[in-house]
Amino acid sequence: MKQKILITTLATMAVSLAVAQEPADTTAANSPAITAESVKVDTSGTMKLSLKDAQSYAVEHNYTMQNASLDVQKAEAAKWQSLSTMLPQISASVDYTNMLGYKMNFQGMQIAMNPYLTLGAQVAVAFSGAQVIGWQISKMSVEMSEISKKKSEQDIRDQVKSLYYSALVMEETVALLDKNLENMNKLLESTQNAVKVGVSEQIDADKLQVQVLTMQTTISSTKRSLEMIYNAMRLQLGSDVNTKIELTQTIDDLLNIEVATKLLTEDFDINKNYDYQLLEQTTDIYKKQVTLAKWNFAPSLTVHYSYTKKKYIGDAGFDMTPPNMFGASLSIPIASSSNRWFKHKEAKISLLEQQNTVENTTNALLVQHSQLRYNLASAFESYEAQKQNTEVTQRVFDKTSEKYQQGVASSLDVTNAGTNLISAQSSYVQALMELVTAQIELEKLLNNDNNQ
Repeated sequence: MKQKILITTLATMAVSLAVAQEPADTTAANSPAITAESVKVDTSGTMKLSLKDAQSYAVEHNYTMQNASLDVQKAEAAKWQSLSTMLPQISASVDYTNMLGYKMNFQGMQIAMNPYLTLGAQVAVAFSGAQVIGWQISKMSVEMSEISKKKSEQDIRDQVKSLYYSALVMEETVALLDKNLENMNKLLESTQNAVKVGVSEQIDADKLQVQVLTMQTTISSTKRSLEMIYNAMRLQLGSDVNTKIELTQTIDDLLNIEVATKLLTEDFDINKNYDYQLLEQTTDIYKKQVTLAKWNFAPSLTVHYSYTKKKYIGDAGFDMTPPNMFGASLSIPIASSSNRWFKHKEAKISLLEQQNTVENTTNALLVQHSQLRYNLASAFESYEAQKQNTEVTQRVFDKTSEKYQQGVASSLDVTNAGTNLISAQSSYVQALMELVTAQIELEKLLNNDNNQ
C-alpha cells in the first residue's frame, strides 16, 4: 500500500509540474517546428535526451516560452509607440469641391465658383512632460518582460529537471520491483516443488502466490505512472504525444551530493532572484506613476504648420485661402475640481503599498532561503539513512530467502522480509525525490547559473 501511495504521489507531482503552465495556441506565427536538430533521434524516431538536451529543447520549443518571447516583442512595440507620440505627425489631404455652377454676387458682379482641388499638408508636434514619463515607463515594461522571460526559462528548466529525475526514479523503482518479483518467483517455484514432494504445505505456496500477484499489480501500476511522467515531459518539450523519449543519463550520473551540499553554504544574493527583480521594477514604475501624476499640473505645448494650395479645374476662381499657416498652442490646466490632486494622492498611496510589499517579500525570501537550506539538509540526511536501510533490508531479505530454502525460516518470515524490503525501497525512493526537489527549489531561489 505504501508503495502504491508513493507511486501515485510521484506521478501526480510530475504531471502537476507540467500542467502548471497553460500551452499557448499552437497556431501562433513563427512557432518553431519539432525537429531533431538539437537532440539525437534514431531511425525509429525516438528522442534520446540528456538532461541538458531536454532542458535546451524545452526552452526552444515550449509554448509558454514562445509566448514569453512574444511578450518581449509586444513591450518593445509599445515602447516605440510611446516614443512616436513625441515625434512629428505628418498628414496630407486631397479634397475635391464642385458647387454645381453656383455664381457669387459681389457688388453687382457675378463671380463663377468653379470646381477645384484642395491640396494640403500638415505637420504637428505635441509635447508634454507626461509623454516623456510615459516613454520611460514603457522602457521599464520592456525590462520587466525580459525578466519574466528569464523567469519562464528558469521555471521550464526546473520543471524538466524535476520530470527527468522523476522518470529516472520511477524507472529505478520498476527495476527494484522487477528484481523483487524475480526473487519471489524463485521462492514460489521452490515452494511449489517442495509441496509436491510433501516437504512444505500448500498454504505456504498460496501465501507466496498472493505476494507475487500483488507485486505484479504494483509493477503494472508503476509503469502506468511512469508513462504519465513521460507525457508530462512531452508537454514541456512541446512534442507530439506519440513521440518516444529515451533518457540517456542515470540517477548516478546526475545525483551529485557534493554539489547539493555546497548549496547549503552559498550566500543568498536577493538581487539575483527574478521575483525580487520584478518587484523592484514594479516599484520603479509606481515611482514614475507618481511623477506622471505631477505632470498633470504642467502645461502642454502643440506646434503645427500647414500648407494649402487650391487647383481650379477650368478657369481660375476666387481664392482667399492663405497657403501657409503656422500655429502654436499652450494648454495650461487651471482647475479640475481636485481631480488631478486626488490622482496624485492615489499614485503616492499605491507607491507606499508597493514599498510595503517589497519589504514584506524581502523578509519572506530570506525566511524561505533559511527554510530551503533546512529542507535540503534534512533531505540529505534522510537520503543517506534510507539508502543504508535499503541495503541492510535487502541483505536481510536475501538471507531470509536462503534460510527458507534450507527449511530454517518459515514462509511468514519470507513474507515479512519481503514487505520490509518493499517498505524500505519505497522510503528510499521517496527520500531520493525529496532530496532532488529540495535541491531544485534552493537552486531556483539562489538563481545560480552554474546550477542550471
